[in-house]
Amino acid sequence: MSYEGKMLKDLKMPTRKEVEEALLKSLFYNNGIIKEFGAGEEIVDEIANEFNLNKEQRNIYLETIYKKENRLKKSSLWHRLLFRAADNLAKEKLVSRPSLTFIITNKKEWMLTEDGYDKALKLLSIPNNEKEILPVKSYEVQRIVKKINDQEIPSEYNPIEPNKIYTVSKEAKLRKRGFRFAIVEAYKYQCAICGLKLFSPNNLQWEVQAAHIVPHSLNGKDDIWNGLALCRLHHWTFDVGWFSLEDNFHVIASNKIHSIDNIYGIRGTYNFFEHISNEKLFLLLPDNQHHHPHITAIKWHRENIFCK
Repeated sequence: MSYEGKMLKDLKMPTRKEVEEALLKSLFYNNGIIKEFGAGEEIVDEIANEFNLNKEQRNIYLETIYKKENRLKKSSLWHRLLFRAADNLAKEKLVSRPSLTFIITNKKEWMLTEDGYDKALKLLSIPNNEKEILPVKSYEVQRIVKKINDQEIPSEYNPIEPNKIYTVSKEAKLRKRGFRFAIVEAYKYQCAICGLKLFSPNNLQWEVQAAHIVPHSLNGKDDIWNGLALCRLHHWTFDVGWFSLEDNFHVIASNKIHSIDNIYGIRGTYNFFEHISNEKLFLLLPDNQHHHPHITAIKWHRENIFCK
């Protein structure tokens, strides 16, 4: 038995497989990404706590000597076990290595792949179809997000994709999730109308949704310029035409509100119709001007969905 193996056994450290499974679950609960395993990183102590590691198990060092330099090298046994578990997950293509993740996010992080995401869901007994609403990132989806974000605004933009074929393929599902992430991240997870920013107590769901301006059902493209981040209330009311936008992103309300009974649209002290009728109400836009809704898409909504 090797020197390292003997230490692992004598200290009754968790097995590499146990650490791999703990890593997958931690990645899930950290939205699909964790930093490299450096000293002081919360994830290092977080996983150690799961195994109830004692002080000695957390802090003991391996000592090896570089023969050529006759130099003593010390490395944390627990950090080493974490890294080897992550390295093996990367070999099995369940996570992407920090060097690969950096290419698409500019951050050196371990990130779940779709296969790793599936395995984490299985370990946690969560249905696979929950992927559609969870904020957990995967390497494949983030590549799509990067592609969406890196597109240059065309001089002439058509928000409708002609002859669009609807499928339930893996690629189509990834594209749908990529669009959702690109939109909600661009708008900083807040509603572009009311500014609501809220997540669930377990941090596994955001209230904000990615809304198509030209609806997906009418061949609307999954582009950043054909999307808005909206809370559930404003998503539905936008989709059915209670309000729309002018070319300068001013919010305009349907004239239908003047004929509706005043018992509608009220939630406590909030009056939906008063809010969208405010002449000073403008869309809360992304910081990046290239991610603003395209005028062509807005015009289409005014002419085809908005109830004037």
